[in-house]
Amino acid sequence: MNYSVDDTICAPATSSGGAICVVRVSGSRCFEAVDSVVRLRHGSAAAAQGFTVRFGVVDGLDEVLVSVFRAPHSYTGEDMAEISCHASDYIVRELLRRLCASGCRLAQAGEFTRRAFTAGKMDLSQAEAVADLIAADSQAAHQLAFSQLRGAYSRKLNELRRQIVELSALMELELDFSEEELEFADRRKLSVLAGAALEETRRLADSFRAGNAFKKGIPVAIVGAVNSGKSTLLNALLGENRAIVSDIPGTTRDTVEETLVLDGITFRFIDTAGLRDTPEEVERMGIERSLEQMDKASVVVVLLDALSPAAELEKVVARVREHIRPDTRVIWARSKVDLAQGSTSLPGLPEVLDISALTGYGLDSLKKAIASDATRELKAADGLLVTNQRHQEALAAAAEDLARFLEGLATSLPTDLLSEDLRSATRHLGTIFGEVTPDNVLGEIFGRFCIGK
Repeated sequence: MNYSVDDTICAPATSSGGAICVVRVSGSRCFEAVDSVVRLRHGSAAAAQGFTVRFGVVDGLDEVLVSVFRAPHSYTGEDMAEISCHASDYIVRELLRRLCASGCRLAQAGEFTRRAFTAGKMDLSQAEAVADLIAADSQAAHQLAFSQLRGAYSRKLNELRRQIVELSALMELELDFSEEELEFADRRKLSVLAGAALEETRRLADSFRAGNAFKKGIPVAIVGAVNSGKSTLLNALLGENRAIVSDIPGTTRDTVEETLVLDGITFRFIDTAGLRDTPEEVERMGIERSLEQMDKASVVVVLLDALSPAAELEKVVARVREHIRPDTRVIWARSKVDLAQGSTSLPGLPEVLDISALTGYGLDSLKKAIASDATRELKAADGLLVTNQRHQEALAAAAEDLARFLEGLATSLPTDLLSEDLRSATRHLGTIFGEVTPDNVLGEIFGRFCIGK
């Protein structure tokens, strides 16, 4: 079905399973369609003022409340109404059937929000934040989506884009007077301004890794030698027996993943196969996956078995250090301290937490250590983290344009070539807001929404 803003659309805006369902209607014939289906106790929807709620009856079907929103003061920017009815599947289906018989059509996925974007009620990044807000399952994901919806993210990117447009305007002015060979912009000043814009563009693009982790869950790999208590720790953190626990070495041969919310942030805990040299092929494949997960994780919890000799623990430490990235947060934890007679000393390690997954000793400290860096990062970001891959790709492309501009500036490239790099950077940033976004891309973006949003 082709998208058309001329149609009047309807769809349920609430999920099934509750006591009440809200059916949205939006478009030029909205009130006419509502009045043909709902008999209001007083007056009509067409005559009602905006922001009013009226009691009505859908003959032979249900008693409802009708909320009236007049353009442009509505979610979509059009005349809009919301009919609150009982959430019986039959009632909702019949109400939609009657609305469609009165000139409406069923809305496509995300069409209400797309109309809000088309009407200028929000830019494209804010529209995408609506979907993220609905899908948010933690305080951190909600905070980032809500900040983006309120426009903090857009204001930051618009300021960045404004700086690039100013640079571009100076270059374009020189093109207008190219025959006189005039330079309106000091090249050193241009270089400083463009360098600052490039640094900020790269910072935002690079923030996608953290933003996406906050949105989907920060990966935490639990690693260590065989029988060091990794599966027992995962079960203790989750409060349930999710991973198989056995005294037999090599029981965990594949990664086991579960989520846990700490300080309002979702973490994805990954129990991995024990690190050791083994001739057994299946176990060796599991260990390779463990090393892969260690490389991808934002946080690595390394369990050092308090019952193992220092020489064995040193092998584990060396192997971990060999495979982790420099920016990975590593937490060293001595496990099974309830069974150890004394502590095993490992020179050269930073702070080591003593824990017992069996008794719960030290687990609160471990949770705080896991969440501490993420909590600080989220607070410092103040909602300005890129959580959308489309935005990250646009920012990365704009950064490449600015880098080419600076390189061309340093090598005295002609003004027309320099201007094209700045125009390209502006276009790439414009796609984030939807200023130069093709219809097929818009269809893909809003197609991810639920029907009633």
